[in-house]
Amino acid sequence: MSSENSSADDVRQVWDVVVVGAGPAGASAAYAAAVAGRRVLLLEKAELPRYKTCGGGIIGPSRDSLPPGFDLPLRDRVHAVTFTHNGRFARTRRSRHTLFGLVNRPEFDQALVEHAQKAGAELRTGVTVQRVEQHGSAVPDRRCVALVLQGGETVLARAVVGADGSASRIGAHVGVKLGQVDLGLEAEIPVPETVAEDWKGRVLIDWGPMPGSYGWVFPKGDTLTVGVISARGEGAATKRYLEEFIGRLGLAGFEPSISSGHLTRCRADDSPLSRGRVLVCGDAAGLLEPWTREGISFALRSGRLAGEWAVRVAEAHDAVDTRRQALNYAFAVKAGLGVEMSVGKRLLTVFERRPGLFHAVLTGFRPAWKAFMDITRGTTTLAEIVRTHPMAHRALSALDRRQAPAGEQPTS
Repeated sequence: MSSENSSADDVRQVWDVVVVGAGPAGASAAYAAAVAGRRVLLLEKAELPRYKTCGGGIIGPSRDSLPPGFDLPLRDRVHAVTFTHNGRFARTRRSRHTLFGLVNRPEFDQALVEHAQKAGAELRTGVTVQRVEQHGSAVPDRRCVALVLQGGETVLARAVVGADGSASRIGAHVGVKLGQVDLGLEAEIPVPETVAEDWKGRVLIDWGPMPGSYGWVFPKGDTLTVGVISARGEGAATKRYLEEFIGRLGLAGFEPSISSGHLTRCRADDSPLSRGRVLVCGDAAGLLEPWTREGISFALRSGRLAGEWAVRVAEAHDAVDTRRQALNYAFAVKAGLGVEMSVGKRLLTVFERRPGLFHAVLTGFRPAWKAFMDITRGTTTLAEIVRTHPMAHRALSALDRRQAPAGEQPTS
């Protein structure tokens, strides 16, 4: 941007990039745009730090997407996983090396935001965006986007990144379409030292009673994060599953410090990722892994991409160039995260019908456990395993054929 344009922008208070939402996706986008030397504003409706319903598992792809020099505020390192099938058939698998780390989201998110601020991004909290305008009286020229805040203030930007969560106003402006919605319920349960010691370094994953459901226990020092997830529309059954799950674990006598719920939303395959000078990422774009509903790595990776491409959108001088940069962003997301989501969707379809098979394979078939370890460590992905391992490809294709409705051919 020329110095002449910068001077005009200063007078009119036009930011190069405004990011809405200060979770992992938004903080990553703000960092990526700020380190490129752009004027970046990060807006967050809550006061930080704030609680977020999330297991807080940091797998390899998440770790590898963190800013240089970022010090992970880990509460535990996981070396063992106990698998159960609706509370039965317990089997613990162990690893000599750390599988993944566990964080408290308030601490993790706050640290990401601080990194973005150190890179030059400005933070404003307690700010709610009411609507987005790309045309009309609030927009001084075609290279601007206007964000109208609660209270009437207008913020102008050359590019906007929507990272405002699964109920995103920016996502609604872009026209994000959803293909899968799930309900997650979670309890943060403080426990005595003797109980905490029993869980140290070990998580539990329980394949649940409803199709596609599962539960988890993640230890974080003197607190256990216990949660379950299943398809939306099964609210009463999901709540009952959590209560029974906590009871089976012998934790019913401990009072949760926090009990919360959250809807996770996966994008439909044809859902847009941009509109004009506005990009969406993370939960706002419906980007998460459909089977496990893991979203932190998707947030970090898509946020970084959104920040990088928002810089290019901000520099675009006409609608044609803006569209070209937005399409390049969409291609980058779909070529990586989109492929992983496609494989995850296929796995979820099979898992919904045959959770016992998944349990038997993961606990009794060493190559499957090795694949689990490699994925959590970040040395490979679900998509890479299916693409490069003939046995995995054949097995998933065979299961696809068994699940496909009559007359319908699954994609390979």
